[in-house]
Amino acid sequence: MKRIKINTGKVGLVFKKGEYQKVITEGTHWLYLNQNVIIYDLTSEFIGTIAIEILLKDTVLADMLDIVEVKDNEFVLVYENHNFKRVLEAGRYFYWKGLINRTFQKIDKSKIYITENIDKALFSNYQLNKHIRAFEVAAYEKALLLVNDVYTKTLTGGTYRFWRNDTSIKIAKADMRQLQLEIAGQELLTKDKANVRINFYTQYKVVDIEKALLDNKEYEKQLYILMQLALRTYVGGYTLDELLEKKENIANAVFEEVSKNTNQLGVKIVNCGIRDVILTGDMKDIMNQVLIAQKRAQANIITRREETASTRSLLNTAKLMEDNEMLFKLKEMEYVEKIADKIGEITVSGNGNVVKQLKEIFTVNN
Repeated sequence: MKRIKINTGKVGLVFKKGEYQKVITEGTHWLYLNQNVIIYDLTSEFIGTIAIEILLKDTVLADMLDIVEVKDNEFVLVYENHNFKRVLEAGRYFYWKGLINRTFQKIDKSKIYITENIDKALFSNYQLNKHIRAFEVAAYEKALLLVNDVYTKTLTGGTYRFWRNDTSIKIAKADMRQLQLEIAGQELLTKDKANVRINFYTQYKVVDIEKALLDNKEYEKQLYILMQLALRTYVGGYTLDELLEKKENIANAVFEEVSKNTNQLGVKIVNCGIRDVILTGDMKDIMNQVLIAQKRAQANIITRREETASTRSLLNTAKLMEDNEMLFKLKEMEYVEKIADKIGEITVSGNGNVVKQLKEIFTVNN
């Protein structure tokens, strides 16, 4: 005989010539010499040295074990003393009862929605995270949830998690803020065949995400084409001069026209306008020449207007002098003063007309 001692927290399985005999627990035990003992730690998972089906025939041993069966479409979360320990994949697992308080949470991963009560802090744990698909939807976005390519529901801002399995899960997101679409460098012909380049913009919002993403492919490109065609139509109906003068009218017309068709795209036009009208090639030089000619014509008109006013003033002065001898004398004095500023000395007599004498002086000098 031989004595075997099993310490606290341990358990022993007795074998005789490789055949399982019994289980022994804490305490001192006497065994035959041809018997041997394998000692297990009650805090660890139990892994048998022979087929588990043989061991489980011993009801005493079976009652001492937690048996966890995990199917192919399942996994199990193991908690020890209420703390997460590990994830069990498909298989069969055995844990000793008694010393550690273990709980097992079985998860059916064939479904997509996470309905189990799981602490969110565990989602970042790699063992669990690899079984999860996560999608982020920003606060300014909405998203369509597609399960096996079938629309299921619309998601608002937040983090969404689903179990990872063979089911296809996709989300299609749209920005719900006010957006701006630029239609730049559009080369168009006006009614009078002038070639211009126009930079146009439009501001819009997605108002129906289902229409925008489910009923339409690339709704932004379709909106771009609608704006482009409407712009071409209205620009082609104006001459260059009308285009430059009525940019706002064209923008309003494009706005009204495109707004009729945006409902089917799930978007709403908020505003639009022409940013720039750029003249291309020789047209720019021609317009510069026209502008210069216009300014010269305006300058000539102003000059002629001034000359006419000056002549009219002289005529009025002459008429007044003809009717008023005193005014004539004052005018003589004015001219004498102006001449005196430029001539050193002039001698005239006191008899006769001063202007007449001045005339005779300049005639002699000449």
